[in-house]
Amino acid sequence: MASANVVALTDDNFRTQVLQSSKPVLVDFWAAWCGPCKMIAPIIDEVADAMAGKAVVGKLNVDENRATAAEYGIMSIPTLLVFKGGQVVDKAIGFKPKDELIKLLNKHI
Repeated sequence: MASANVVALTDDNFRTQVLQSSKPVLVDFWAAWCGPCKMIAPIIDEVADAMAGKAVVGKLNVDENRATAAEYGIMSIPTLLVFKGGQVVDKAIGFKPKDELIKLLNKHI
């Protein structure tokens, strides 16, 4: 079951939820047809629960939100970007374990 702590991101809410966030934000760029995206989905939920209150974790479907995906040059999925102060400060591509994603976020808290 999906975590209530994961924010569903869209082209419309990306600015307010990510770029204007006072906390670091991990954004999972994904698509429904992507195998590795399905594999990492439960890990994203676990990271969101573990980092609740310290960081924001969101998912953006690249097929439904092409403008944002294009703006950040997303070519491979899953791509995970960490934003802080409206800027990309870190990046990971492909499947990553939970502890690696938590370390990635903790660097920016």
